[in-house]
Order: sequence, then structure tokens, then C-alpha cells
Amino acid sequence: MQEMNDVIIEKAHSWVETFIIMLPNIALCIVLLLLFWFLAKLIRKLMVKLMVRFSDNIALNKLTGTITFFLVMSMGIFIALSVLKLDKAVTSLLAGAGVLGLALGFAFQDSATNFISGIFMALRKPFKIGDIITSSDEMGIVEKMNLRNIIMHSFQGQEIIIPNKEIFQNKIINYTSLGKRRVDITLGVSYDDDLEKAKEIAINSIKALDFVDSSKEVELFYMEFGGSSINFSIRYWINYPDQPGFLAARSQGIIAIKKAFDQNKISIPFPIRTLDFDSNQMDMVIDKMKN
Repeated sequence: MQEMNDVIIEKAHSWVETFIIMLPNIALCIVLLLLFWFLAKLIRKLMVKLMVRFSDNIALNKLTGTITFFLVMSMGIFIALSVLKLDKAVTSLLAGAGVLGLALGFAFQDSATNFISGIFMALRKPFKIGDIITSSDEMGIVEKMNLRNIIMHSFQGQEIIIPNKEIFQNKIINYTSLGKRRVDITLGVSYDDDLEKAKEIAINSIKALDFVDSSKEVELFYMEFGGSSINFSIRYWINYPDQPGFLAARSQGIIAIKKAFDQNKISIPFPIRTLDFDSNQMDMVIDKMKN
């Protein structure tokens, strides 16, 4: 029992001596950690200010600042451990962090993909909040953007949530970015009508609409000889890119062309179908009509 007490007292003395010897290093470690803490806060603030110049994504800017803070603090911790001559502990810590990171990477692969895609899109800025886009066969107004998904509102009153990787890996159509949108209307005129006259009337009827962009020409092209009409496509541009405005602009264009054609006796033919009957079928039809 006495021997055990002696061993414990000897170990305690050894630890106390080691602690006293290491006191300068411990003090230096505390000073280093405080310096790195202030330095990390300063660098985080500068990084956030720098990110604001390149990105208006608040979540991405804050995330970048947080990652910078932890990177600087991690460097400070590793240096402090080295001062305490705990190099083996640093190596073990790094190895453990690598294994943990690999395991988490496999476990949260989809989340990581969405996260990275969100970062790239925040830097690339293919669209912004309020834009009308089509992606992954969905169309709507962008309401929210974060580092996991995009939230849109469809024109049918539905909320659409699309993961960032789906948008990043697929085609995006942005109807808002250019500030203009073209309206295409396809219809036909009778074979008996004057095509040049019909073209002039249709173009003038569209030009008279106040919402049509006058800086771009109204174009009309005859496309084909249809079954009952000569078909054409008329194209004009509008200055507002919102979807309700687009539908209203197309509707007003159809009304204006129809009204102008009616006033100038230009006909829009109905589809014509010819039915052929032999003599026996005709007799049967006549008999049914008599009865």
C-alpha cells in the first residue's frame, strides 16, 4: 500500500513539474489562440465585405465568412498544439477528420451536391429573385434561393421546390434577364385574299397596340399552303417580361388582327373536310333523312 502511495505521489510531482516547465508554452498558446481569434474575426468581416461585391446571396456570403473563420482558427489551434509539442495529437486529429469527412461525404452525397451547386449558381448568377424561369420542365417566378434548393411559384398558384443540382445540371430558360419577350401568333387567310394586303393590315393592327416595342420591327412570314388557308406567323416584341403580361399581349394581338381583318373583308377560313360517298351510301343517307 505504501509503495502505491509513493508511486502516486511521484507521478503527481512529475506532472506538477511538467506543468511548471510547460507554463511558458501554455501562456504562449493562450496568447496565440487569442490572436488567431481576433484575426479570424477580422478576416471573416473582410471576406463577407468582399463577397458582397460579387454575390447578393446572403446565405453564401455568411457561409463563406464562417468557413474562413474556422479555417483561421483551425490553423491557430494546430500551431498551439505544436507549441505544446503535441505533434502526434495533431496528426491523429487530422487523420480522424479525414476519415470523418469521407464518411459524411458518402452519407450526405446528395446534400453535398446540392450545396456545391448552390455555391456555383450564386457565383454565376443565372437568375435572381423575381425572375421568370423554366427549369426541369417547371415554369414559375423565383421566390427564394438558398444553398439547398430553389423555391418558385407557378402561375397556377403552386409552390415548386427544385434541388439546386437539378437546376445546375439542366437547361435554364430565363424570360426576365433581357427585359423583352417576343410574341408569336400563327393563323391563316383565305386563298382568295390578297396576301400583300393581308400582311400590311395584320402588321399595322399590331403596331397600333401601345404595349408593342416600337424599337423592333413587327415581322410577318407566310409559312405554308394549308388545307384551307395560307398560314403565316406574325411576331412582335413587348417590353414587359412577366407571364400575365405576355398572355395579355398575345390575346390583344389576336383580337386586333381579327378586328382588322373583319373591317377589311379578309377572311380566316374554317378547316374544310370533304367526305366521299358511293351511290349506295348516298341512297342510305337520303333514306335516313326522309325518315
